[in-house]
Amino acid sequence: MADPSAHAVTGAFGYSGKYIARRLLDEGRTVVALTNSPHRRNPFGDAVRASMFHFDRPEKLAESLRGVEVLYNTYWVRFNHRGFTFADAVRNSVTLFDAARRAGVARVVHVSITNPSEESPLEYFRGKAQVEKALGESGLSHAILRPAVLFGREDILINNIAWLLRRFPVFGVFGDGSYRLQPIYVDDLAQLAVEQASARDNVVLNAIGPETFTYRGLVESIGRIIGKPRPIVSIRPGLGRVAGSILGRFLGDVVITRDEIRGLMAGLLCVDSPPTAATPLTQWAQQNAQELGRRYASELARRRDRVAGYTELRSA
Repeated sequence: MADPSAHAVTGAFGYSGKYIARRLLDEGRTVVALTNSPHRRNPFGDAVRASMFHFDRPEKLAESLRGVEVLYNTYWVRFNHRGFTFADAVRNSVTLFDAARRAGVARVVHVSITNPSEESPLEYFRGKAQVEKALGESGLSHAILRPAVLFGREDILINNIAWLLRRFPVFGVFGDGSYRLQPIYVDDLAQLAVEQASARDNVVLNAIGPETFTYRGLVESIGRIIGKPRPIVSIRPGLGRVAGSILGRFLGDVVITRDEIRGLMAGLLCVDSPPTAATPLTQWAQQNAQELGRRYASELARRRDRVAGYTELRSA
């Protein structure tokens, strides 16, 4: 029989999973970390046990979940690259859900994205919809949380907007920048996730914060808060993609993808529903203004270095 104190978190040494794990430990739960980086800096010491995903050995993955009551799934990839693809992420997620079912896991809390669709031309949003469908068909009791943009100390998007504002005299937005975003504080997302663990009804929740920004307005707000207001210019999406590619070569990272630009401009990071979280991005940014954007946050550095913690993987 499952131990009601045992919960498993994918990516507990990374970003959103770390905040979920911390809240669970504060509640006195036993936490198992499922990870591809078992040697990454463990912020919890002996309090959290690490176990490899073992996507290629489903029976071993199921054994890792034996005795776990709730699984929190934050696993995904941001773009296709050598060694990881959206197709891999969908397939691995299906394997994870099947292993959870066979292990007797009672509840899955899954982190998705706003506006997923199996008909989407954007592989990120289409893949997220395919994973949601697989979870629904698994027979597992589940809650699906759909955040738009996360912010917090380990964030990439908000931090790197600030980084660009600190280093360049102007900031370019794709098109007119009027498309909207609804950022949510990562610890608010973690709170929602933990709250959903005790329920058994299948639910889908848009996980959004209390502030809605246009992209142009978001950049203006961040610039003002960190003391680096810059002229904002409209650029063609194709030119923005080229500029991002050039900068990415210099930084050794993927700064932004074509699909991310298209998703932004299509308004897919905004929904017509009331906020489910309380922390305003502007308030958090003001509290962290001195550090925000001081160093560039690299997605690929996090995948190359499987030992350092995320906040240690920022370049100057």
